[in-house]
Amino acid sequence: MTGFDATEVAVTGIGVVTPRGGDARAADAPRPSTPGDWFDHRVELGRRGYKYLPPAAQYYLAAANRALAAAGGPALPPEDRGAAVGTNSAAEALHTAMDETIVGAGASDLSPATAPYFSINLFGSRMAMEHRLQGFNLTLTTPRVAGLEAVQTGLRSVRLGRASWLLAGATEEALDPRDPGADRSEVGAVALVLERTDLLRARGGTALGHLAVRSCYVPPDAAPDEARARIGRLLDDRPAGVEGPEPGSVTAVLDGSTLATAVHRVLGPDVRHAPAGSGALEPLLQSVGTLHRRPDRPGAVVTASAQGNVAVCWVLPAREDLTAADRPTHAGPTAAGPAG
Repeated sequence: MTGFDATEVAVTGIGVVTPRGGDARAADAPRPSTPGDWFDHRVELGRRGYKYLPPAAQYYLAAANRALAAAGGPALPPEDRGAAVGTNSAAEALHTAMDETIVGAGASDLSPATAPYFSINLFGSRMAMEHRLQGFNLTLTTPRVAGLEAVQTGLRSVRLGRASWLLAGATEEALDPRDPGADRSEVGAVALVLERTDLLRARGGTALGHLAVRSCYVPPDAAPDEARARIGRLLDDRPAGVEGPEPGSVTAVLDGSTLATAVHRVLGPDVRHAPAGSGALEPLLQSVGTLHRRPDRPGAVVTASAQGNVAVCWVLPAREDLTAADRPTHAGPTAAGPAG
């Protein structure tokens, strides 16, 4: 199946907060083995109200501020604004600390300032409350593809009228050194503002491009032929105007799993490679990077997890009627308060 319209919703703001850089170019920078002291919530968010937030919540709020600044802020009532965030390890440090506190001293010693974030849903909820996003608020945790699924869910919701404006993204924090995959920890956040193109045109806004995400499940024990067939059908579900991936236009975010091998065989040798991290941030960061690298040509990012999740994000240039001569790609550090 091909030919669906991916231009009904536009990306109008991008926020990137990572130790690799603070804009879309971070996608092409290497992942540091030790990020160091790269983030100061007092500079990014302000001195009051953020100190006790888990790192992933701070990262995502900062990325959201940057995306909102680039997009010009939400121009619609709060009930028309939605939110979706994907993560795999946002509460990692908190969960570890809580476990150690309960085992060592008892539950009565848990901090009331941080304990509520035991619920992973509160990472997106805090961002939604900060920016009055009252339409709906979703948190997705599917391994590796949660960030792309947040965009997929957001795009579907906007097209179906559940919201007219949406903030979607992914956030991750470092794994405990004792955890499997700690050497591939991801740190940082990416946030995107998604808007209906008809409303964007009416307000005279500027589109940075368009995204379309498709995902599927391939059983980890599936026969190789079946796995490749499912992946092939997923890649055939392309937006209108994309006849097929151009040579070098696809970025593969893969690990060494059996499913990743099947994806690689379907894609062929002519792809860019970005090493998969332990979470769901890298595929979304690479999608933003593709939008930056190929502002006038389509591209795609494909990823998969050992658990059977596969996703492709098609990245399309902005429609000509929604572009401006001097398009912004991100906003720098800001201590802006909540958007009204």
